[in-house]
Amino acid sequence: MNTAYYLINTVFDLYLMVVLLRIWLQLVRADFYNPFSQFVVKATNPVLKPLRRFIPGFFGIDFAAVVLAILVATAKLMLFKAMNLLYADWSTVVLVGLITVLKKAGVMLFWILIIRALLSWVSQGRSQIEYVMFQLTEPLLAPLRRIIPPMGGLDLSMLLAFIGLQALNWLMGDLFGQLWWQL
Repeated sequence: MNTAYYLINTVFDLYLMVVLLRIWLQLVRADFYNPFSQFVVKATNPVLKPLRRFIPGFFGIDFAAVVLAILVATAKLMLFKAMNLLYADWSTVVLVGLITVLKKAGVMLFWILIIRALLSWVSQGRSQIEYVMFQLTEPLLAPLRRIIPPMGGLDLSMLLAFIGLQALNWLMGDLFGQLWWQL
């Protein structure tokens, strides 16, 4: 049963991350002709195109993709409930699905920031992946640079973002308790 849990959790979480990346790429208006962006688009289009017929976007937010993210997280939890791996009623499963999307968005932001930091050390700035990582994180890091400008050639905005993310993670843990740490 542990193997099934691991495989289901991994597959659903990876697809959830791709859907969340799609939402994020659209919010920051990233270059959709980039190979990384094209992968995200091609992985999500088969499911999003039919959803868009019923769920329109508003204010630059692709609500079909948001609904898809919630559906993916909830489907994973419903599958766990059907396998008797999750002990909750069905209405709670939907709420936990929403919380799961929030948690995974924070985890994804953390890893994108880590990837951008690592690429800045080894890349010469010509990588297409690095350009997308820049487009994804710059809307978060630019306002932080106004608070703490680069000092002595060191950009501490990334450190401030990590501290803020960790504080937000602990706050959510305080709000949702043990559930937050188990997701």
